[in-house]
Amino acid sequence: MVSDSCKKRFGKIMMEDMELIAQEEIAPRIFSMVLKGEMVEQMLPGQFLHIRVPDDSKLLRRPISISEIDPDSQTCRLIYRVEGGGTAIFSHLPVGSFLSVMGPQGNGFDLKGLGQGARALIIGGGIGVPPLVQVAKRLHEQGVEVEVVVGFATKEAVILEEELSQVAHVTVTTDDGTYGTKGYVSTIVDQMDQEFDAIYSCGAPGMLKYVNTKFHDHPRAYISMESRMACGMGACYACVLKVPESETVSQRVCEDGPVFRTGTVVL
Repeated sequence: MVSDSCKKRFGKIMMEDMELIAQEEIAPRIFSMVLKGEMVEQMLPGQFLHIRVPDDSKLLRRPISISEIDPDSQTCRLIYRVEGGGTAIFSHLPVGSFLSVMGPQGNGFDLKGLGQGARALIIGGGIGVPPLVQVAKRLHEQGVEVEVVVGFATKEAVILEEELSQVAHVTVTTDDGTYGTKGYVSTIVDQMDQEFDAIYSCGAPGMLKYVNTKFHDHPRAYISMESRMACGMGACYACVLKVPESETVSQRVCEDGPVFRTGTVVL
């Protein structure tokens, strides 16, 4: 249990010192981190955490998507890729370390109203796959039939296939054909003739642009954006996206997102 002195609230956002209880490298430069804290009880699929690097030379927090949520044990799993000095420091932290965490932040995926008999399509790519795991798990718990298409550069980069396969039918693509189907996720999705009640997606900009275009008019299609952030609370406007047919209106990934309905932002 984290003492009340370690917790603060900023509106709906909490700040808490969360304990690192497990960490492992699951693919080259890709790490799985499990954190424990009371904040977990407030988390929703699709939200992210803003984590302070325990190094005074690193001024900005790092936004990391929430991959799995277990309120019963007050733990959450984050999957991140080592991109620079900050995430490299995370990867070397020992179990038992405490991290200053702000969250849960952003809006999550809309999973309401989907139940027995509904069909959902999940489309993910690379490091964008992790936040979709909890989406698949939650939909499965609601009785939804879940189809997952995930793409990676090569076989060694494939992650979370086992976790997703426990709750959904999974198709994997690789750019070089070393695992699964050769090609991009669009190779599979374009061949599908089923109708889906909802679409959920997260991945590289090119993939999200494809999803945003293909499912532009779908009433329940969502894309989750990743962006460099500064404050992470919507004040600095460092992570803005344009809105269609408007030169003045913008959306902030950290505050208005990271999840957006298709057709509502310009990619």
